[in-house]
Amino acid sequence: MNTALFIARSLWSEKGRKSFTGIIRVIAVLSISLGLGVMIIAMAVVTGFQTEIRNKVIGFGSHIQITNFDYNLSTENYPISRYQDFVDDLLTLDGIHHIQVFATKAGILKTEQDIHGVVLKGVGADFDWSFFRRHLTSGVLPDFSDDVRSDEIVISANIARLLQLYPGDAVFMYFIQDPPRIRRFTIASIYDTGLEELDKMFILGDIRHVQRLNDWSDEYIGGFEVLVDDYKHIPLLTRKVFDYIPYDLDAKSIRQVYPQIFDWLALLDMNVVVILSLMLLVAAINMVTTLLISVLEKTNLIGILKALGATNRFIRRVFLLGAAFTIGKGLFFGNILGLAFCWLQHHFSFIKLSQESYYVSEVPVNVVWSHVVLLNVGTFIVCMALLILPSLIVTRISPVKAINFR
Repeated sequence: MNTALFIARSLWSEKGRKSFTGIIRVIAVLSISLGLGVMIIAMAVVTGFQTEIRNKVIGFGSHIQITNFDYNLSTENYPISRYQDFVDDLLTLDGIHHIQVFATKAGILKTEQDIHGVVLKGVGADFDWSFFRRHLTSGVLPDFSDDVRSDEIVISANIARLLQLYPGDAVFMYFIQDPPRIRRFTIASIYDTGLEELDKMFILGDIRHVQRLNDWSDEYIGGFEVLVDDYKHIPLLTRKVFDYIPYDLDAKSIRQVYPQIFDWLALLDMNVVVILSLMLLVAAINMVTTLLISVLEKTNLIGILKALGATNRFIRRVFLLGAAFTIGKGLFFGNILGLAFCWLQHHFSFIKLSQESYYVSEVPVNVVWSHVVLLNVGTFIVCMALLILPSLIVTRISPVKAINFR
């Protein structure tokens, strides 16, 4: 039998709660529970927010873009041939599941009352509409698989509100070039991702309009968009794609296409670090206080154990095991608190947000189980490590004075 464990379990049993130490221990359990619960919620909310915004940006630009190798920073592309040998080779790579063509053209939408500058993103029959289908608010997505060029376009709710447009309405788009050109489009549907910076910029239409406006033949496109299975593999797959394409083409990840957005998302990690540090500090301080009070209240017992031959190391182990019980109980209830909140928010979305300010209409949560495990292990290790020094007070207690301690 482990004698230290037996004594620790006896001291930290239900009967021990009647003492003053028991009350302090309950407070410590609540502190650890609330701390861990807040840490789990903070991690889930931040990772959920990052994932939600990241997926919206990827919906507009895919994971990897292959374009002409130039230093043109405008929204328009130099043409490349759509008939490339590397396309079939890339589809054989693990992690890449789809490649689609695109081309962009800047222009101005004009109604009788208003104008608005946009970028027409031309897509073809191979375009994956799953992202825009999820964010569709009205209308029907167009079909660009016909041989005849389609005049239907998809606009955002932001542009629709600004120009007072609805599905079925006609709108003229002016393209500033030499000579200037005008196209009449029909609103097929309206989407709303909540990401205002991109919503107010992009409309989607038939790529054949961009080809005709640029005087390209059907062979030429603006570039390829590569969709991958896992966001975490983008850097590796970008390097692989770059190795497959010719020297005159460039491969950029979505992080390179929109660096300002991803840099902003990365700054949110600092908020998580601050929250985790504060919660760990509060929990550790409460555990140190609990241990010191326990030692003070059990001074007589320490004296008796020393008189019976117990070593300082043995007595310290008793109190540290008792503290481990308290920490473990706090972690148990903290997991229930944090995970229950995340489950309720994920299924019922009872906490709403202003989409104009936060780009999402509700608080997103994304529970990553590895984060939960690390938070539990980290909290336990930090609390136990900080308890080692306070436990040294046991070595300074004299058996004779301890037995007579009142």
